[in-house]
Parts: sequence; C-alpha cells; structure tokens
Amino acid sequence: TPGSPEGPAVGIRLGTKKRGCNGLSYTLNYAYENHLENHPRDEAMTINLSSSDMEGNGLKVFVEPMALMNVIGTEMDFLDTVMTSEFTFTNPNSKGECGCGESFNV
Repeated sequence: TPGSPEGPAVGIRLGTKKRGCNGLSYTLNYAYENHLENHPRDEAMTINLSSSDMEGNGLKVFVEPMALMNVIGTEMDFLDTVMTSEFTFTNPNSKGECGCGESFNV
C-alpha cells in the first residue's frame, strides 16, 4: 500500500509471471524509496511529462530483470472509465493473447 512501513511509495515495479491460459501476465507492485537497495538489478526509469504539473510526472517505474526482454517497447497506460479503472499494455512483442486478455505470449 502507498503508506506502508517501508515509507511512501515512489513508483511501481513492473514484472511478468507465468500464469493464465496463454503463458505470461503482467505484475504491478508498489516501489518504495529504498527500492534499488532491495532490488539492485531492476531497470529504473522516471516518467517525464510535457508539463511538470501533470499527474504522474516524476513517477518512477522499475522493471524486474527477468521481465525486461518480454516488455521492451511496451506502452503502458492507465484507463479510467465508467466501467473500469485499469492499466493497459500494448506490447509489440506479444504473439497472442488469451480471450479474456489476462495473459499473453512472446
């Protein structure tokens, strides 16, 4: 959670996990201030938006080393509609997805 004993969340950690009917699914977890001390092999990047006033500017994204080759080039977005609030992924490496969209293969 954002207010955990590890301190305030400073970003998210993206990974993949073997599951679902098509092989892999994305995982998202909070990342805290000392994240790279605990996960030194993660790739780190910072979101820089066109305006520093925009929500999400400065957010840190960490990618697990085992997931990196599966997510290179992936576009991640947050969709907030009347029906759903979720992260969406457009992965150019994906060779297919299951019918429900919960898993993919590369």
